[in-house]
Amino acid sequence: MSMRSLSFIHQSLPARVVLGRRASDTVDSEADQLGLRRALVLSTPGHAGLAQTVARRLAGRAAGVFSGAQMHTPLNVTQAALDQVRSLNVDGIVSVGGGSTIGLGKAIALRTDLPQIVIPTTYAGSEMTPLIGETADGVKHTRRSLKVLPEVVLYDVELTLSLPIATTAASALNAIAHAAEALYAPDGNPAVSLMAAEGVRALVEALPRLVQDTRDLDARSSALYGAWLCGACLGACTMGLHHKLCHTLGGLFDLPHAQMHAVLLPHALAYNAEHIPDALQRLARAIGAADPIKALQRLSALCGLPSSLDEIGMPEAGIDPAMQLALADPYRNPRPVEGPALTELLQRAWSGAEVESR
Repeated sequence: MSMRSLSFIHQSLPARVVLGRRASDTVDSEADQLGLRRALVLSTPGHAGLAQTVARRLAGRAAGVFSGAQMHTPLNVTQAALDQVRSLNVDGIVSVGGGSTIGLGKAIALRTDLPQIVIPTTYAGSEMTPLIGETADGVKHTRRSLKVLPEVVLYDVELTLSLPIATTAASALNAIAHAAEALYAPDGNPAVSLMAAEGVRALVEALPRLVQDTRDLDARSSALYGAWLCGACLGACTMGLHHKLCHTLGGLFDLPHAQMHAVLLPHALAYNAEHIPDALQRLARAIGAADPIKALQRLSALCGLPSSLDEIGMPEAGIDPAMQLALADPYRNPRPVEGPALTELLQRAWSGAEVESR
């Protein structure tokens, strides 16, 4: 493409990003800059201790801790957190953890417009997006609003050093999925494509090193850098079939979010392959493999991740209901989303079939 023929719109999203060792130590000064005096610290039950540590680092600016965040942001958990927000007269949110906690912080911000500081401990990337997915009655609804975009993100490399390789890899492939879909999004642009390719490169380079040593500080830094870029891509573009399937299956069957991304990504890319040659070429260069789809499936296997939806708890009988729900409200996608082809995709992902070569 010649420079003369370029035409695109790129909306940079407002967020302050701090990445480095012990970045979370600055949470008090960041809260001060936002004018926070009574912040509520959020976490999952598993990160309750870390949430207490962050509350202490706020040096008197913490009103309390809510450690009940759950995967897929169920509305009943959001309501419980909102009750605490109101009873404690909270003026800001500090979310520490992965996508479950970040999602809860966004759900609170959507309803209250409170400012957010996020301290991610995984590579999901949702902290860089104005997107929120919430679950009620087995259905996950996703929307876009600048009200849920965090004001400050603190990427503390040291908080990721103890992350098990399975969690690390699943989270990283979740982030890679954001970048992969951004490469063929209908509202993508050259800036997003550059971020996507660099994000994928950084994560793919880091993962084999982390398989060997989960406490490799340089690899952890590279992974957080890649996650930041991939998350920014998701925030800048609309989503396609891959994310639609993840939202559908997550809501229906409460499947583990990151592992679901890792299983589905190669199959969704294979479904679209003939319609996204330029995106696959960029992925091939970023990954350093002639067939990037197979390479991603091999990388997942190298990291010991589940290879099928069956392994992570989806019943085979759920394939048809999932297909019907995904078809009912499809996201824009390069290849038309049709029932028989979608059923085949889900069947192959459920059984863990090897993706076919391009």
